Amino acid sequence: MTAMTDRADLLVAAPLARFLEERALSETGIDPAAFWAGTAAIFARFAPRNAALLAERDRLQAAIDGWYAVRSGRPFDADAHQAFLRRIGYLVDAPAPFAIDTHGVDPEVATLAGPQLVVPILNARFLLNAANARWGSLYDALYGTDALPGAPRTEGYDAERGGAVIAWARGFLDAVVPLATGSWRDWDGGQPPLADPSQLAGRAGDSWLLRHHGLHIELVIDRTHPIGRDDPAGLADVVLEAALTTIADLEDSVAAVDAADKVAAYANWLGLMRGDLTETFAKGGRTITRRLAADRAYVAPDRTPFSLPGRSLMFVRNVGHLMTTPALRLPGGEEAPEGILDAIVTSLIALHDLHGARANSRAGSLYIVKPKMHGPEEAAFTNDLFDAVEDLLALPRHTIKVGVMDEERRTSANLAACIHAVRHRIVFINTGFLDRTGDEIHTAMRAGPMVRKGEMKQAGWIAAYEQRNVRIGLACGLGGRAQIGKGMWAAPDRMADMLAQKGAHPASGASTAWVPSPTAATLHATHYHRIDVAARQAEEALATVPELDALLTPPLAIGRNWSAADIREELDNNAQGLLGYVVRWIDQGVGCSKVPDIHDVGLMEDRATLRISSQHIANWLLHGVVTADEVEAALARMAVTVDAQNAGDPLYRPMAGDPDHLAMQAARALIFEGTAQPNGYTEPLLHAYRARAKQREKA
Repeated sequence: MTAMTDRADLLVAAPLARFLEERALSETGIDPAAFWAGTAAIFARFAPRNAALLAERDRLQAAIDGWYAVRSGRPFDADAHQAFLRRIGYLVDAPAPFAIDTHGVDPEVATLAGPQLVVPILNARFLLNAANARWGSLYDALYGTDALPGAPRTEGYDAERGGAVIAWARGFLDAVVPLATGSWRDWDGGQPPLADPSQLAGRAGDSWLLRHHGLHIELVIDRTHPIGRDDPAGLADVVLEAALTTIADLEDSVAAVDAADKVAAYANWLGLMRGDLTETFAKGGRTITRRLAADRAYVAPDRTPFSLPGRSLMFVRNVGHLMTTPALRLPGGEEAPEGILDAIVTSLIALHDLHGARANSRAGSLYIVKPKMHGPEEAAFTNDLFDAVEDLLALPRHTIKVGVMDEERRTSANLAACIHAVRHRIVFINTGFLDRTGDEIHTAMRAGPMVRKGEMKQAGWIAAYEQRNVRIGLACGLGGRAQIGKGMWAAPDRMADMLAQKGAHPASGASTAWVPSPTAATLHATHYHRIDVAARQAEEALATVPELDALLTPPLAIGRNWSAADIREELDNNAQGLLGYVVRWIDQGVGCSKVPDIHDVGLMEDRATLRISSQHIANWLLHGVVTADEVEAALARMAVTVDAQNAGDPLYRPMAGDPDHLAMQAARALIFEGTAQPNGYTEPLLHAYRARAKQREKA
């Protein structure tokens, strides 16, 4: 049991109190007693509202469950459905046309288009890699992945593959920064005779800096380098400006269940905001210390020196409204809403950037992504909470910017109203297929069995969802003021496929999209050179917004008669993905990792993946597509598979045949209690089982 200490009638875990008073508050000029009094006042004001919002979610879901129950077996009636949702308050009237008026936004968010990373905040090494992924070697990204056919044939440098890399890179330069005459293949390393001379941005020594669509390309000239010495131009590398922004994640990609976890997470955020985060580790027999990259110095064509950011602009993703934390208890003894604590602490920590050297935001803003909000009332709650935090910390109004994740059905259906509720501070909306699908299944859980998971992306509501997000965002004035984002490429080892497919995201008018690694960010950056996002947004702004009926029609498997083999295949697929993720979460506290799927393809998995898998099985179980015995059999089969896939992990404890294995117990609960979980979320059960696992470790 963690020791608790009293602060302004709040019970605070001693490690958290020490961190806040000795580190986070240090050098901010805020008196600790005043901070705790203000924090207590915020909880007193907002914790009851938070609880009321969660109760409203439950009321709406119960009404929807009842509506579907009395219509069981009838054809879906879109008009009656929409009228019902308006009657119960699930749908609200859209606001009159408006434009957001967010100010003080860094160009990486407001005007530039490029890749975005999401990284678990508990892993300092990953955080540093992501922050430093602002710039990436195109040569390395092409050479070391399947972006080009084949693989290096030797442990040393494979000159044939190197030649293919160089040819691809020069072809890319010909396409996006063409020369006035000839090809980059024939360039001699002197001042590039560009077709558009304004694309020459400057120099760094012998190297050249180009700019296209606002993004920079550095041509590294080094005739002593093993690559550059054999190149007619002395070109040793092509370095791209890549991950413009990164989200340091306190939510779906981490397993933070107690005060120790929260303090570790907050400490890493403090290191980012102070600019002094480091991590030391062993690699290849050497000890390496990684730290944040410095800014990059250049000289403009008119000989004026200037610098460019060396690091990705950092967002922080707080948790949603649902979860509470044992790290702080309210005067009545109940756990405090974790999202309120995150808002206060991450904002306090950001003072070290805002009042310091501006290691992160040059515009003087703090960027908080708020996930899993359901509708405009919850967005308004977040806006009011951020007002209160700004007052506590004596920050100018709307210093705290908000990113609204469009990943819940009620937010998608009322997106304009949600944006309107935070119109003075919004800097980001995005779509996320997995969480959004998990909520789709749970919301319409009693409407009938859902299509197979692989068919979901072809369902009509998905296309409407993706298009509505961009077009409503543009109609609300986000173009040139805020990011419009798209979801994750989940297969980090399949870069050829990513290059072939992920150009669809900027082509849709989205100004950013998530990628799973710094290497993927470098390759995805090429899409933002090939596609003019600003031009695409101008076209999308004129397009029609898909009707609500298309969005609100659930993906039901009407008239399907799956074979026993189809059902078993679907069950195994879901069970394997579920177990492969849950076992690392419960046993090792790993919230995001590359998990082999049933075909041994490594996929980046987090709680969003788990939500759809568990809800899909729960839906089929509810409607009799599968039986409890069939689910148990699938879990048993896939435990053997997952054990084999993790055989090389010395920290792994096999699940098969072990009835006391907490990960297997958690997986079963996620399925068999899935219909009862609030909005189908996995967090309550995961946190409970992870806490039990940590207690076992201490015993």
